[in-house]
Formats: sequence, C-alpha cells, structure tokens
Amino acid sequence: MESITRVSLPVETRTPGGKTNAYVVGERRAVLIDPAARSTELDRLVDDRSVTNVLVTHTHPDHVGALAEYAARTDATVWAHSSHCDRFVRATSTEPDRVFEDGTRVDAGDGGVTVLEMPGHAPDHVALVTEDGVLVGDLAVATGSVAVTAGDGHVGKYLASLRRLRGMAPEKLFPAHGPVIDDPEETLTRLIDHRLERERRVREGVRGGARELDAITDAAYDKDVTAVRDLAEGTVAAHLEQLAREGKVIWDGECAEPA
Repeated sequence: MESITRVSLPVETRTPGGKTNAYVVGERRAVLIDPAARSTELDRLVDDRSVTNVLVTHTHPDHVGALAEYAARTDATVWAHSSHCDRFVRATSTEPDRVFEDGTRVDAGDGGVTVLEMPGHAPDHVALVTEDGVLVGDLAVATGSVAVTAGDGHVGKYLASLRRLRGMAPEKLFPAHGPVIDDPEETLTRLIDHRLERERRVREGVRGGARELDAITDAAYDKDVTAVRDLAEGTVAAHLEQLAREGKVIWDGECAEPA
C-alpha cells in the first residue's frame, strides 16, 4: 500500500476552516498534489519523500499558491491538464513539463496516481486515483456542499462527475478541504441529492413568479445567505444555466421565465 500524507495549509479561501489540503503520495520519488501554500511541515515532507512530480486537481487560487516554489525546490516534473494549459500558466506562472488527460498515469517510485477528469466545480477539475483511495479536490466534502457557480462551474458536469465517482465505489475519499471521507457512497449521494434539491427550488422559484437573480435566490434558499450572497447568487445562476440547457426554463443571464 502506498502512503498518502495530508498537510493542511492556511490559505485565502471562502471554504469553512480556511485551509486547503496538500497531499504527498508515495514514500520515495513521490507525487505532490495541490501545494496551496508554503509551510515548514510541507517543506520537510517534500524533501523527505524526494518529490519528483507535482500537479493540482484544478487551478483555483486556493490550490496553486506555492506550486512554482515547490517545483523549483524539488526540480519536479510539473503536470497540467492537456486541454487547459493556458489556464494553468495564468494561475501558476509556471510552464508545465508534461500534460495529462483522462486515464493518464503519473508514476512515483512506489506508487502514483491515475488522473480522472471530473469537471463541474471547475472546467479543469480532476480526481486522482491511488491504491488507498481517491484524491477528489473540490469534488466532494465530508460536510456541507461544494460551490458550483456560474462562470467556472457547470451543474450538469458536476453531477455527472459525482455519479461517475460513486459508480467506482471507492473505499475512501481525500478531499482538498476538511477531513477524509470514510463513507464515499453516502457522501456522494448526499451531494447529488443536495444539488438536485437546489435545482428543484430554483425551478419552483421561477414557476412561482421570480424573474431576476436576486428574487430567484431568495426563493431558492430558506436560510439567511447574506454573508455569502455572491456565492448563493452564483450557484443559482449556474442552476439557471443548466435548466436552460435542458429546456426547463428560459434564462438570458438577467431574466428567467418558465419554458
């Protein structure tokens, strides 16, 4: 069995807890994933494990902050998504050495990771399969939900990614935020159900007469979202985009109507 070691790094993020988990997979000639920030603990770990490959689950700012520094420190091979190299360079200020796609194997000395494309939270989002479980980035969390907002997010692809992962029946999930997930099927089902319930609330809001994003958001949430209003509206907009793709509502980016 290969070793997976997690280091939680304080970062600027809207995620509860304010930390991103970096992971090192393998005991020697290892793989570093999501080096969001520098820390003494992570410095020691990448040195001890002789990291030879570095990659990220996606290029949101709270996942890539120290990639360039650790790539230089380790002289590791830097990997990027083959379809999103420009995005990677903009986010990291680093040119990749190699690219991956769905099914690519990134080997370490005594293990490695296999890349699975899992878009939805972000267009370049991937998960990484190991012998001990799946590193899921921002695809899943043990509690709460994952932000899928208009612009970067795509609700339909996110649901497809959750279902694909659930169909693999993994034993354990290693998320980028929060603790290890020991009940993958239950957690993934919860996240799917949550997203479908939000979709139902958005559609009902439109059917009930809400037309503009602000009013639809009020209809879609039964709790006070003042502190995260921008995320809530971004989520509702993403759902409106998906409902429009499916022909269930008419949405022009400003006004919605029942289809």
